[in-house]
Amino acid sequence: MSVTSRPGTVVDTGHAPGSPGHRRVVAALFAAGVATFAQLYSVQAVLPALATGLDVTAAHAALGVSVATGALAVSVVGWSALADRVGRVPVMAASVLLATALGLAVPWSPGLGALLALRAVQGAALGGLPAVAMAYLAEELAAGQVARAAAAYVAGTSLGGLAGRVASALVADPAGWRWGVAAVAVLGALATAAFCALVPRARGFVPRRRGATGPRLAQRLRAALTDPGLLVLYAQGLLLMGGFVTVYNYVGFRLLAPPFSLSQTVVGLLFVVYLAGTASSALAGRLASRGRLPVLLTATGAFAAGCLLTLSHSLPVVGAGLVLLTGGFFAAHAVASGWVGARARPGVRAQASALYTFAYYAGSSVVGWLGGLVLGAGGWGAVVAGVVALAGAAAVVAALVLRTGRPAGSMGA
Repeated sequence: MSVTSRPGTVVDTGHAPGSPGHRRVVAALFAAGVATFAQLYSVQAVLPALATGLDVTAAHAALGVSVATGALAVSVVGWSALADRVGRVPVMAASVLLATALGLAVPWSPGLGALLALRAVQGAALGGLPAVAMAYLAEELAAGQVARAAAAYVAGTSLGGLAGRVASALVADPAGWRWGVAAVAVLGALATAAFCALVPRARGFVPRRRGATGPRLAQRLRAALTDPGLLVLYAQGLLLMGGFVTVYNYVGFRLLAPPFSLSQTVVGLLFVVYLAGTASSALAGRLASRGRLPVLLTATGAFAAGCLLTLSHSLPVVGAGLVLLTGGFFAAHAVASGWVGARARPGVRAQASALYTFAYYAGSSVVGWLGGLVLGAGGWGAVVAGVVALAGAAAVVAALVLRTGRPAGSMGA
């Protein structure tokens, strides 16, 4: 039974573990994670072919990834506000449906300008899912099950990111980059259909209507920005994602050069280590139900240790480092992102989730770009030192602040 407690929220015990509703929530969010992240990163693996096909430089081709992630980061707060008006499920469904429709148009862009415009709009559309997914889980599931369900969602995002990169590369090799990106759009459409078929109607949230009493968007954002614990969780996303993207943006340069001298095809297959993230995020979710902070700190330590292993001149050691780094990152992300929804009060969950997503992709775009400057100035050793420093900063602030489960403030209500 649910009892209304304040505008926009209801008190609900959530779907019980093992119930049909619980299984549908988890499966739907897993499918949505695949749909979102497969399409977001589908262009990354075919950038060389795209540059040749459109007769542009590599830097210009890379904007196909940057404009999408940047637009996603900017869009999340707006999506979260809309979710407070119309509900979580309609926003998530609109997000993946619109993004998939745009994804089917991207491969047939006549030139770079059209492609970048479509990718920017697609990235903004994709922002609706990560903006509210964790808030939805926190509202629909029993409190003790949120961490595991968040881990399943993150596993879907890691699998989607892997599938998008690998599928586009495999199809593009014989058929060209357009068909490679189109293949991922079809995959996204299938995952989107699964999400829409599986996701249950929200029962832990009542949409906020115009004229309803309760805090306005500015107040909800202020509440989501004044809890020190939430700020630290946002910092986890920014620092760790920034370091993670930096490694994957530039490790290829190291492996293409002596002493490794690998081919571009082999380097591209390194994305298969994303499977370590799929496994580690699920494991982190199970362990986090007993205590989030130790799992977060352990995962961050594994991330840093894996990064240090990439300094080796032995390819197996570097490969092991990438596996450890990837597993550690996705485990930490699963814990931190799920913790945001659990820590924030019901009235600010959507905004807190959106701000975490904003920080996460801001780290990807800004820190990932700065990593290239570090590589040019000091080589791979400097990149590793910078990434380990980011992980260390994330761990220190987490250990100092996240020792209490106190939720965000009540906004004076």
